[in-house]
Amino acid sequence: MSKGKRLENMILRSRYKNISQFSKAAGVPYTTIKSFIDRDLERASIDSVLKVANTLGVKIEDLVEENDRAPEKESTFTSSKYVYLPTSISAGLPLTVDGIDHAEKISVPDSIMGKWAGDKDIYMMRINGESMNRIIPHGSIIAIKPTDCNLLKDGDIVVYSDNHDYSVKRYFRDDNRIIFRPDSHDKRFYDYVTSDNNENLVIHGKVVVYIVELD
Repeated sequence: MSKGKRLENMILRSRYKNISQFSKAAGVPYTTIKSFIDRDLERASIDSVLKVANTLGVKIEDLVEENDRAPEKESTFTSSKYVYLPTSISAGLPLTVDGIDHAEKISVPDSIMGKWAGDKDIYMMRINGESMNRIIPHGSIIAIKPTDCNLLKDGDIVVYSDNHDYSVKRYFRDDNRIIFRPDSHDKRFYDYVTSDNNENLVIHGKVVVYIVELD
């Protein structure tokens, strides 16, 4: 059975009964789900696949595996759930992040998370901007691990806020100065420099994994 047909059968056997109702519950457009079915999930965005899998209560591997084995009984893959803050953070100039009170959870395969798999402290956000595009493309999902500032090394990629404005950059320390440096093909981005006694500065964590969606 094809991946698309298997997905359609999962939806029709679910409590939602049809694709229209399921798309509303999953928060994925009807046309996107139809495209998944018709194209056997080819060119499917990881974000949408995560939503579909979570709504069905299955693992991502159960949707994309090539054969038709019983998913839960025979799949050797495992995944873990992480808090996902759906509002994008900025990879350009710091932008205020609103609406992060209502956190949802997403399931990510342990094979993607590597040594960070199952870490309960890690949370996910989506990057918005081009100032880190040498490393992390716009639209990627990033995994953030809260980390003590004393454990950060020069060049680590961090999420920080200054007066509640969030951004993601490379971290550097120069005596009492803290430098947040872009890593971009676009030369218009520049360093953001502040002091270590800046009371509004908070370093929320280190980016330990990023998930890239292919066009």
